[in-house]
Amino acid sequence: MMDSPQTGNGDVRVLLVDDEPELRGTLEDALKESGYGVTAASDGAEATSLLTENVFDVVICDVRLPKVDGLTLLRQVRAQSPDAKVIMMTAYGQVTDAVSALKEGAYDYLTKPFDVEELLLQLSHIRENHRLRHELDKARSQLANGGSAGSATSLVGESPSMRRVKEMIRMVAQSEAPVLITGESGTGKELVARMVHEGSARAQGPFVAVNCGALAENLIEAELFGHERGAFTGAVKKRDGRFKAADGGTLFLDEIGELPLPAQAKLLRVLQEGSFEPLGTNTSVHVDVRVVSATHRNLRELTKTGAFREDLFYRVNVIEIPLPPLRERLGDLPLLLRFLLQQFVPKGSEIPTVTPAAWSALKQYPFPGNVREFQHAIEHATVLSGGGTIDFHHLPVSITDAVRPKSAQFAAAEEASTEIKPLQMAMKEFEREYLERALQATGGKRAKAADMLGIARKTLWEKLR
Repeated sequence: MMDSPQTGNGDVRVLLVDDEPELRGTLEDALKESGYGVTAASDGAEATSLLTENVFDVVICDVRLPKVDGLTLLRQVRAQSPDAKVIMMTAYGQVTDAVSALKEGAYDYLTKPFDVEELLLQLSHIRENHRLRHELDKARSQLANGGSAGSATSLVGESPSMRRVKEMIRMVAQSEAPVLITGESGTGKELVARMVHEGSARAQGPFVAVNCGALAENLIEAELFGHERGAFTGAVKKRDGRFKAADGGTLFLDEIGELPLPAQAKLLRVLQEGSFEPLGTNTSVHVDVRVVSATHRNLRELTKTGAFREDLFYRVNVIEIPLPPLRERLGDLPLLLRFLLQQFVPKGSEIPTVTPAAWSALKQYPFPGNVREFQHAIEHATVLSGGGTIDFHHLPVSITDAVRPKSAQFAAAEEASTEIKPLQMAMKEFEREYLERALQATGGKRAKAADMLGIARKTLWEKLR
């Protein structure tokens, strides 16, 4: 029996899949009482159909399911919705299956029988992360649309390299030429694409973003160009592609260098003729779309190896906007720091101060993940500091471990900022930081972290709560 999706508190949409009616009903009632929008399915085939027609934030499914097993379902979710979290349920004797699921990208697993509170605790963390992402996306959108000074003011930074980027955006936005945005991961390529769109005559039209690297190769053409019902296995109904959705506006192709050659050929035709044929039909569809692309790879080198079509390269690279890495514009760090702190502290609260030790570490760290990694570091530090002064030990371990050996000034700065606290408080702080380090070492996998720490998963969840 299929239930229709419901919107729950926090707008977190959950797909619950289990062939045991009693357990499925119990979990469904508990999730709904906690404010989640729940859709239930009794087997893997039913869940596959629901995943084709709907978007879910969380999928909770048994490892062993009739018709389509849980691991196959996990792979489908990872291919179609890379941001969705998958929680596997398994019997005691099937833990090896759950471990396999973790290796393939599952968020976590629960061993039956389990306390519903354990599941609700996991979901509360996911819901909080979902809320934070929503707020950050909203802040970015407001920033991209903010003010008569033009979209270039949306980029935080006043270094010479960022001023050149802003000026290029202002000039490029007024044209209809295809744009290629290049730069390392985390430099803000999608933000620049949105600014180009918002500054153009197409600003009132749609802005559609596609991450070419996140889509399964056999689904890319269907995602871009659409398909007729029955065009391939799983195509249960007709679907318009992203090009059709972007008609009259801008299509942003992120990581365009990951497109397979067949999709490249079809993309070239769209750029040349403004038309394409959805999968399963010979009927041409005409669209009016401006294509803005982005890549962290060297497309020119890819053309030499045959991995990227040379004719397509010149089509998408009419105008290139190169984004500098964060390590080449360190003068912008204070502006970025203040901007991010304003986003992460509650409205009306004071902006936290940063100790010399923490600031020195931020300036010395090269940030291979660029602005995205810097954002994560500041959010991490803001949470651990509880909204108070941000010190060296509040920064992520990846930063503190990388910069600690470089200079004795950290030891001096830390010693100067150290105060004698009650033993119980100091032990709590140490335990919190140690748990955080274990979670980072396991990529956020709480079950694995609990095993590493030698404690029960339930004990770890209680401490995290």
